[in-house]
This record gives sequence, C-alpha cells and structure tokens, in this order.
Amino acid sequence: MVSMNAVLLVSFLLFSIGIIGVLIRRNALVILMCVELMLNAANLNFIAFARHSGSVSGQAFALLVMGFAAAEVAVGLALVVALYRKRDTVQVDDINLLKG
Repeated sequence: MVSMNAVLLVSFLLFSIGIIGVLIRRNALVILMCVELMLNAANLNFIAFARHSGSVSGQAFALLVMGFAAAEVAVGLALVVALYRKRDTVQVDDINLLKG
C-alpha cells in the first residue's frame, strides 16, 4: 500500500510541472495539455483524501472534474483549430485577434 505522503508528493510534482508548462510554453496545444495535467493532479488528491477518510465523496468530485476536463478539451481544441485556420499558427504570442 502506498502512503498518503507519497501520493501527495506525486500530485504536487504533477501540478508543478503543469504550472511551469502553462507559464513557460507558448504553444496553445501544450498549454491545454498542461492544464489537463493540473486537473489530473487535483483528481489524484481527491481520490487520495477519499481513500484516507473512507468516503466516496472525493471519487465523486474526481469524476465530476473528469467531465469538466472533457468539456474543456472539446472547447479548447475547437478554439485552437479555429485560430489555426484563421492565423495559421498556434503560438499564443502570435495571436492578437482581440486587439483593437
């Protein structure tokens, strides 16, 4: 059986990699993948605390977050494809559609 500290450490590392990826990378697809990595780290925390406390509420929250993540991927990828068709790039620095 894996200890709670080990699971929380792995979750912290996953979340940190996701934050660093969002802050450093400029490719919209990589940023979306890093956001997914952060959501998976939160799911790992939910499930670890649910297992520790003996309830299923954390697992229910993790399932809810998975649903939100699927919706976020669908909308995010649709936006990235639309921006690529309009600007021929997925680099965040090159996209300035909202500038007046």
